[in-house]
Amino acid sequence: MDIRRTTTVTELLTAGHLFDAPPREEWAARFLAAPGHVLLIAYVDGVPAGFVSGIEMLHPDKGTEMCLYELGVDDPFRRRGIGRALTRALVDLARERGCYGLWVGVEPGNEAARATYRSAEAAEEDGGFAMLTWDFEGGGAG
Repeated sequence: MDIRRTTTVTELLTAGHLFDAPPREEWAARFLAAPGHVLLIAYVDGVPAGFVSGIEMLHPDKGTEMCLYELGVDDPFRRRGIGRALTRALVDLARERGCYGLWVGVEPGNEAARATYRSAEAAEEDGGFAMLTWDFEGGGAG
């Protein structure tokens, strides 16, 4: 397995089957050009097998932390440690970039994701997590 940081729109679009919906070229370009946005792709025998995306967030009184925005592994490559390796690679990159920490939000019932993050040495906090959202017309993958 080879994990590489994605730097071109072509690389990202070639791995389009890993995303929830086909990536749009203009959104891919904006993501890759934005400071603090990171996309790592895991390749197995030259084939994109999984990805992780992260976004740095800077606050005036806290410094910079990394949010693990999304992790995805293609079905034929699951349960082979790719998700853990991608997560660890993002953790290492966040540390190299001077982030004070990394976090990810996970639904309480998503045991597969929770197990992946625990296997990558994430500490699980007690208590609930609530996410409230605003959905703007025309946004998202739609």
